[in-house]
Amino acid sequence: MNQIDKLAIRDIAGGAVLSVKAVPGSSRDRIAGALGDCLKIAVCAPAEKGKANAAIAELLAKSLGLKKNAVKLLYGQTSARKEFAVAGLNADEIRRRLVN
Repeated sequence: MNQIDKLAIRDIAGGAVLSVKAVPGSSRDRIAGALGDCLKIAVCAPAEKGKANAAIAELLAKSLGLKKNAVKLLYGQTSARKEFAVAGLNADEIRRRLVN
């Protein structure tokens, strides 16, 4: 994945926070790559009642090799730009796992 080093990922106690650009209602679930300082994630789920947010968290957890409950939405419930907390990984490890 190109431009992975430009992603806005910051370390916090017990993990890291990752900035995401959400694209709900896509034809398939996928990590589309870097978009500026955000990780662009497209999901099939619609942007209603938190369905897209849950699908993004699940896709992130799966892509990072974590359990579902390790990824939580922190900010941006109704916005396209979101921040997710990732428990158990620091910023460098998240970048490494996203590349592989």
